[in-house]
Amino acid sequence: MGNDRKNQSWFSLGIIWAGALVCIPSLLVGNALISGMSLPKALLATFVGYSIIVLLMILQGIQSSDLGKPAVQVAGQVFGKKGSRTIISIILAIACLGWFGIQANVCGAALASLLATFNVIMPVPLASFLSGMVMVISAIYGIKVLKVLSYIAVPLLVVICVYGLVQTLTGDQLQVIQNYRPKGNMSFMDGLAVTIGSFALGAVIAGDYSQFTKKRSDVMKAAIFGIIPAGVLMIGVGAVLTIAYQTSDITAVFLKIATPFVGGVALILATWKTNLVNAISGGFALINVFNISKEKEKLAVGVAGTIGTVLAVVGILNYFTPIMSILSAMIPPVAGVMIASYWVMNKGNKDCWKEIEGINRLGVFSWLVGAVIASLPVVLSLFPSLPRISNQPLIGIVISFVIYYVGHHFTAQKTVILEENR
Repeated sequence: MGNDRKNQSWFSLGIIWAGALVCIPSLLVGNALISGMSLPKALLATFVGYSIIVLLMILQGIQSSDLGKPAVQVAGQVFGKKGSRTIISIILAIACLGWFGIQANVCGAALASLLATFNVIMPVPLASFLSGMVMVISAIYGIKVLKVLSYIAVPLLVVICVYGLVQTLTGDQLQVIQNYRPKGNMSFMDGLAVTIGSFALGAVIAGDYSQFTKKRSDVMKAAIFGIIPAGVLMIGVGAVLTIAYQTSDITAVFLKIATPFVGGVALILATWKTNLVNAISGGFALINVFNISKEKEKLAVGVAGTIGTVLAVVGILNYFTPIMSILSAMIPPVAGVMIASYWVMNKGNKDCWKEIEGINRLGVFSWLVGAVIASLPVVLSLFPSLPRISNQPLIGIVISFVIYYVGHHFTAQKTVILEENR
């Protein structure tokens, strides 16, 4: 196995990355964008957003393919061994628990709507709770469940999306799509923040998948051909279906495409599949953050899933846009620091890379300042009485990059002066 993995082709890596985008969250992004902007503008925001993601994935992914190490280990140079494990794990935990809640919420809404067609009334919070708990239990016991679900859920989701698209583009709804005017008013930058936030984590930890790829050019090809077509297509589908079925509720859209039963089952299976990964990754992240022993793995997965389920019951889905914007503020600055170190200071030379024990304070500080400043517009927007700042999704990555670069030169000079004075 080890040998085969070392020679991972660009095509197989591209398929893995494309597969990660064929999911409900991609449709939700399309759904969120189209409520506030026209279809051409939404597609442009998607294309630009994913192009930025691809650039980050290439710069991050090549570091791992050069060194043959996963993202957390590669980040051990800029954040220190302990710092990297903690920061990346905290981000992973927050993202996985948030996504778990969002998907369990979608699943709960689908379950409630599905039951309603059989005249069984179940409130969405209760349906979300039950869905979440089933997902948690299956995550504790199940990589096997995940394999079976993947084989059924992904093709079913693709078939329904294609069927819905063909139906809307050939029927009377084509006129509805052409005449569409958005109700809300979302700025291009806000749209960009939502798009980048939806896959920022994938970009930062791209190295976990590309570490087995031999050539740098393979990482580039996989990112460009795996991410952009799949991303733009899925978000486009989410947007077009939302317009065509004239509802901003993704569950309602799915129940209208085929029969309510088929649409509902597709949604439930697709969210279930993705949430098994969220619960398992979230559990591992909690183990790293709180330094829990490996024996308590199942417990950690259970805790992660339960927190996610509580978020679903509270109705986290209503806060989808601000959550995506927060993720687009917090996560890319990690790449900013790593890119400054590997590509600018070490000029992309893997022999200059070395892991630092403990915590590298400069790296952590650089990331934190970038993340906090980039999060400000989103935090302020949650309080109507406070002044609004427009969203600049890439400001965090630039700030973290600059602070690390300048700070490193300053500390390096200080070290030299100290050495000379000895």
